[in-house]
Amino acid sequence: MSTAFRSATDLADAVRAGEMSPVELVETFLDRIDDNDDELNAYVNVLEQRARDQAREAERAVENGEDLGPLHGVPVAIKDLHMEVEGVPHTMGLAPLADNVSEESGVVVERLEEAGAIPIGTTNTPELGHTMQTDNELVGPTPTPFDLDYNAGGSSGGSAAALAAGLAPLATGSDVGGSLRNPASCCQVVSVKPTFGLVPKDNRPDAFSSTTPVGVVGPMARTVDDLALMLSVLVGPDDSDPFSVVAPETDYTDATGREAAEFDIAFTPDLDTFPVASSVTSACRGAVDALADAGAAVTDTDVDGPDKGTLNYAYGTEATPLFAVMAHYLDEEYGVDVTGEDADDLSDSFVQTVRMGEGYDAVDYLKTNAVRTDLYDAVEAVLDDHDALVMPTLSTPPLTHDEPYPSEIDGERAGGLPMDWGLTWPFNMTGHPVVAAPAGRTDDGLPVGLQIVGSRYAEADLLGIAAALERANPWADDYPDA
Repeated sequence: MSTAFRSATDLADAVRAGEMSPVELVETFLDRIDDNDDELNAYVNVLEQRARDQAREAERAVENGEDLGPLHGVPVAIKDLHMEVEGVPHTMGLAPLADNVSEESGVVVERLEEAGAIPIGTTNTPELGHTMQTDNELVGPTPTPFDLDYNAGGSSGGSAAALAAGLAPLATGSDVGGSLRNPASCCQVVSVKPTFGLVPKDNRPDAFSSTTPVGVVGPMARTVDDLALMLSVLVGPDDSDPFSVVAPETDYTDATGREAAEFDIAFTPDLDTFPVASSVTSACRGAVDALADAGAAVTDTDVDGPDKGTLNYAYGTEATPLFAVMAHYLDEEYGVDVTGEDADDLSDSFVQTVRMGEGYDAVDYLKTNAVRTDLYDAVEAVLDDHDALVMPTLSTPPLTHDEPYPSEIDGERAGGLPMDWGLTWPFNMTGHPVVAAPAGRTDDGLPVGLQIVGSRYAEADLLGIAAALERANPWADDYPDA
């Protein structure tokens, strides 16, 4: 396997052993970005000089026998949203902010750099991560490396595509309705949507937005071992986030060595509410069968939560005001008038999302918490008897760049909205942690992913199950250019 597709864990070990130079490693990925990213569009900004300077410092630290962090010398891609890098443009997917340069790094970037990682670029996202396809008026769409006619998913599509194309060994993402998990499904990579507060978010000017409704940040990788290693670097409290929590005394990397036979898993093909394509159901069923063959206890289950229409209304009422409020801050801080004079420089879907959010009042917003509670109780009822609830991530394989969200799936009516495509956003409402992992591919070679949902702070269990799946149904050597 080429250096570009070796695991981050292996690369960090090689750097610590003096077998690989951080300078050599950074140059390898810069060369791959230069050769491949024109058609992939994964990166918004490539940090060539900054990464080279940090690589030289990392090499001197190895030569001087200094203490080295767990990610020393390993390049990492940073989503261009919520995670600022000092001295680097932070666009949030917004064309009017193409030249907005961050004055300081955010907590996630600081923790990665303290662990020795080297940010190599910022990755593409739709405006403020508002939708499940990665496209914007700034740099355009990002495809999945498995077929460039199909989108990488969103909103962390740039990060997922960079991983799948060997343009980074690690990446960051964020998730308000599936933005870590949808692109993982479309690009055959892994991600974790952590329990609220486990990975701190230094949101400003609204530090309290992390509680209502739904958003988190988290790691993305190609292997579960790498995902566990990166998560261990990111967790723990930070004064910038009033809801961040002390990390459990858990070794996430050790958890990936657990055997499948240790786990009792419940499987639902559709969360009892979503229409799902047969090709997706088949791939996910094959993945859980592989876990069962490896020794896991797997049973089909029902999830007795609110109906789809009730859930859709509740999530829309909670999520769209979040974007409306962020649009207010954009105008206040940067002079970007989303629904006015700057609307022509933004996607129609973003402007419509903001306008929709402006139509709800506080009573509408708070009443949805009862629906959220009913859903939480329904998921907990399953988890009372099982270590995890497993289901598809998306209702269909990846969509083409211009393809609308499905209004019909295998003859069953769907609503044609982003919420009809992803089975992800219900777990932003409940706050349950989720690990996303590849399930397989369709007959056309398009990736299909599944979600592994667990109780709060049960990330170690979820990583253990995902690692058992990776051993039973490997994917890390099955990328287009690997």
